[in-house]
Amino acid sequence: MGDYKSSSTPTHEGEQHLIAAARHIMQALRSSSFLTDDLRKTLSDLESHLSAIAAITESKTEEFSEFEKRLKSAEEKVFSWESNDQIMIWDSGPVEASNYLKSIDEIQTLIQNFTSLSVDEYGKHKELFYRADSVLQLAMSRLEEELIHILVRYEQYLEPEYMSFRLSGADIVYDESFDSVEEESIEEATQRNRYSNESDDYYVVDLVQPLAIPHLKSIAKAMFASNYGYEFCHSFINTRKYALDEYLVVLGVQIFSIEDVLKMEWTSLNLEIKKWSWIMKIIIRVYLASEKWLCEQILAEFGSVSSFCFLDISKATMACLLNFGEAIAMGSRRPEKLFSLLDMYEVLADLLLDIDALFMEETGSFVRIEFHELMKSLGNLAKTTFLEFGNAIATSNTSSNPFSGGGIHPLTRYVMNYIKTLTEYGRTLNFLTNDQCIEDSNQALELEDRQGIEDSFSSAFYPTAHHLLSITSTLKSSLDSRSKLYKNAALQHVFLMNNIHYMVQKVKSSKLMFFFGDEWIREHIAKVQQHATSYERATWSSVLSLLRDDNQRSHSFSKASFRERCRAFSIAFEEVYKSQTGWSIPDLELREGLQISTAQNVIQAYRTFVGRISGNISDKDVKYTVDDLEKYLFHLFEGSPRSLHHAFIRRR
Repeated sequence: MGDYKSSSTPTHEGEQHLIAAARHIMQALRSSSFLTDDLRKTLSDLESHLSAIAAITESKTEEFSEFEKRLKSAEEKVFSWESNDQIMIWDSGPVEASNYLKSIDEIQTLIQNFTSLSVDEYGKHKELFYRADSVLQLAMSRLEEELIHILVRYEQYLEPEYMSFRLSGADIVYDESFDSVEEESIEEATQRNRYSNESDDYYVVDLVQPLAIPHLKSIAKAMFASNYGYEFCHSFINTRKYALDEYLVVLGVQIFSIEDVLKMEWTSLNLEIKKWSWIMKIIIRVYLASEKWLCEQILAEFGSVSSFCFLDISKATMACLLNFGEAIAMGSRRPEKLFSLLDMYEVLADLLLDIDALFMEETGSFVRIEFHELMKSLGNLAKTTFLEFGNAIATSNTSSNPFSGGGIHPLTRYVMNYIKTLTEYGRTLNFLTNDQCIEDSNQALELEDRQGIEDSFSSAFYPTAHHLLSITSTLKSSLDSRSKLYKNAALQHVFLMNNIHYMVQKVKSSKLMFFFGDEWIREHIAKVQQHATSYERATWSSVLSLLRDDNQRSHSFSKASFRERCRAFSIAFEEVYKSQTGWSIPDLELREGLQISTAQNVIQAYRTFVGRISGNISDKDVKYTVDDLEKYLFHLFEGSPRSLHHAFIRRR
């Protein structure tokens, strides 16, 4: 069948033979003596037509020959590099690269001009067309290799500060027992951790050395001109995705399933969240911004191709990062998670404009939508957790045993340090709770508290301030309940005095003062003083009554009576000393203030009593001197029980 087609299909050579035969016949006819004038004219016209056909045929023959010659030259250039597959064209210098691209341009031109030739489906013309197309495919395959090689060879790594996560300062981990709080380092550590990376500058960097960009553009231009744009994009995307995956490994990114995240122990999860927050900023604001710039540099002239490539490179990474956030948003509303939730929310809010700019085209709309939805979910969870914190305090476990020594309860430390740290998120919390209808669901929130905040603080922050006040009111109610566990009324007042004073100091020394206001501070300072006064009354009224003369007739008392009253006072004082040296007032200024106030009242009454009885009994009947008593009073509230009995024995 192949031979039949070959023999029956006209060629340039066959056309020339046919024309020669026709001319020979015409010459024979002209020699005939029987030709009429009309026949002679017809033969003359036929001769002219055959001459024209011969000229056209000759022209096509020459054109075909030139086509074959040019194809052979370009073909040799392409084949020459196939035998040197260990040497890359662009590594051999700009001249070699330019010559190779010229050969490709030549092949493209030849293929485009093929329509000007009389191309038969089974003729030599078709054979050359297939040959040219085959050479072009070979050249495109080589350009793909060159593309990958250049991207890998000239890849640039980010600066060290964008390569590894470092958590500066001590970490703070809240747990739901309300007993994990140490002291001042808590909120300070939280602040250090929160802002440790805030000063970093974020900017677009060259992920590929600038000198390689013209090479990549020339390859892109050649491949797109040859209708091999898809192949270019495929190789470009895969190579850049691999580079991004490598960078994620360097950053320590791990892929967690939703189940993994929900089951993760909180300390580990908290660290992963901090790492995620840092990585989100680096990936979006530095790496992806730089990746988009790289795509635009190379592919801007090809319309939406640049956006398509960028989306394909980045979408898997974005999905991984957003999936982690979605797993967090599905978790429980536990107080210790609030700061991490707020951190995540603020990171997303900060990156919102960046995401909208990176994925502004319709093809990337799904990334924008998922990003916005995640931010909304995290915001709702943070808001709910914040609003329910008061309930967590109210329902916290209450021991049947009082807190030892009447000192500052762990719950008080936890709550005050917790809300002190929350003030760093004041604007975010206010934004999240601004649409919350402010209803006083907590009956312990006093009217004067609300009035104080309204008078002293900007209404723009009122929702957050309201809820912080509600939290402290719940705390005070809990402390009141816990104080009733003490059987000693005086110790109840010491306990409340300690804890309210601690609350006041936390408010005065932090941004809480801007949320609570001066009026709240003054009122609670007054409450501290009230409990101090109540303590003195509960402890010393009965003791000092032993020193007073109710009938104002001291001369009527006998020596035995004076001696008995001294003994009774000493016993009562020793009981107070023994118990209240074990009581604790951690704040030095508060402790010394109460010691001085107590000493003034007790020493004045004791000095008056001793002076009145000095002529009636001997010094050995007075167990404690005024100086002794004053010294012992300054042993109170140090949290270490002492006894005075041994001192009396030595003195006797």
